[in-house]
Amino acid sequence: MAGLTLPGVAQIIKPWLPLLVAFLLLLSSVRIGLRAALGSFADLRQTATLVTVFQLALPLLALAVIFLAGLTESQLALAIVLMLSAPSITGSVNFTALMGHDPAPPMRLLIFGTAVFPLTVLPVLWLMPGLGDASDVLLAALMLLFVIALSVGLGFALRRAVLTPPTEAQIRALDGASAIVLAVMVVGLMSALGPALRSVPGEVLFWLVAVLITNFGLQSAAYVLGQSPGASVVAGNRNVALFLVALPAEAVDPLLIFIGCYQIPMYLTPIVMDRIYRRHTPSSTC
Repeated sequence: MAGLTLPGVAQIIKPWLPLLVAFLLLLSSVRIGLRAALGSFADLRQTATLVTVFQLALPLLALAVIFLAGLTESQLALAIVLMLSAPSITGSVNFTALMGHDPAPPMRLLIFGTAVFPLTVLPVLWLMPGLGDASDVLLAALMLLFVIALSVGLGFALRRAVLTPPTEAQIRALDGASAIVLAVMVVGLMSALGPALRSVPGEVLFWLVAVLITNFGLQSAAYVLGQSPGASVVAGNRNVALFLVALPAEAVDPLLIFIGCYQIPMYLTPIVMDRIYRRHTPSSTC
C-alpha cells in the first residue's frame, strides 16, 4: 500500500535498492552458514538440474509456444519469457525462511543460477531479436554476481566469527530484520506502479492478473512436481529487473508495469503460498 500511495517515499527509497539487496543477502548468509549453503554433492547436482530447467528449458519452451501461436508481438509473452530466463530474486531465501522451511536450497539456486545466467540467457536473446546488445545483459549479470559473492562471503565470514552456531533467538532476530528490509524494499520497487495505477488502471489490472497467475501457477506446479518449498519459491520469483539496466528503453518500457505488478505476488508469497506448502507434502524434495 505504501508503494502504491506514497510515490514520494518510493522515489526516496529507489536509489538505495542495490544496497538493500546486498544487506538482505548478508542477513541470509549469516542465518544459513557456508556448510548448509553448499550442501552435499547430490544437492549441488540437483541445483544444477533445476537451474537448467528453470532458466533454460522453461523459457525455450515458452518461446516455442509463442512462435507456434503467433504471439511474437505480444508484450505479455515477451515479459513472461524474460522472467522465466532470469535467475532467482534475492528475497527467495528470506521468503522461504519466513515460512519456516529450509532456506539453503533457494540460496544454492540463487548463487548458481546467477553464476550461469550469462550462459543460459544467450539462447533466449538469440531467439528474440530486437532486444539489444547481449553484452549489456551479460555485464548486468556479472555485476549482480559480484554483489552476491561479496555480500554472501561477508555474511559467511561474520557468522563464523560471531555466531557459531546462532541461537534460536538470534535466528528469529535475523528473520525479523529480513522482514523489515523486505518491507522497505518493496516500497522502492513499486515506484513506477503508483503513477500507472492512476493513469491507466485497466492496463495495470490486466498485468496484475497475469502476474498473479504466472507467479503462483509456477510455484504450485513446481511443488506438485515434487520440489521443496524453497525451489518452488524460486520457480515463480525471478529477478526480471536485471533486464531493466541492460536492454534498450523501447524493449523494457512495457516491463515497467509488469515488474511493478510482479512485486505483489512476490511479496504475498509468504502469506498465500505458505498455506499450500504446509498443507501438502510432495513426493520428493530438494
